[in-house]
Amino acid sequence: MIKNSFDAPLTISTLASKDIPAMVASFEKIGWADKSKVLFERYVAEQGKQERHCWVAYVDKDFAGYVTLKWQSGYQPFAKAGIPEIVDLNVLPGFRNHGIGSALLEQCEREAAIHSAVVGIGVGLYPDYGAAQRLYVKRGYIPDGRGINYDGNPVVAGEAYPVDDSLALCFTKVLK
Repeated sequence: MIKNSFDAPLTISTLASKDIPAMVASFEKIGWADKSKVLFERYVAEQGKQERHCWVAYVDKDFAGYVTLKWQSGYQPFAKAGIPEIVDLNVLPGFRNHGIGSALLEQCEREAAIHSAVVGIGVGLYPDYGAAQRLYVKRGYIPDGRGINYDGNPVVAGEAYPVDDSLALCFTKVLK
């Protein structure tokens, strides 16, 4: 059993096709339409090709969250340096602040450390990402020093960019 603040056990396992219906239903309940069956099927397929590893977290038998580790980052500075990237960490609102996000990050860090001395992660810049920003800093992630990017590309001073999920700051953590 993984340490968490619920009375029920937390389990983390590799994403399988059987997990997808519970995941989709859970995200539909909170109005997150972008967390679709198609997305999770793509993750399973990429996992089968060893492009990405995905884990799901359950508290007792309730889906609580997931994370993926992409071996070839879409962010060019990470890709050029061979740094795997933690992508798409999500913990359902009712399960937040109970150690689940940290447990999922620990799983990614353990796996990444087998192949790399460093792991990367990006985080959005608007208030919805505030808890994630704090969590990453508390876990030892530091900005990569390249400033903010939009969809993986450096922003240009004086240019306008939408404040959406593509506007991010990237961090790294030394694992070894």
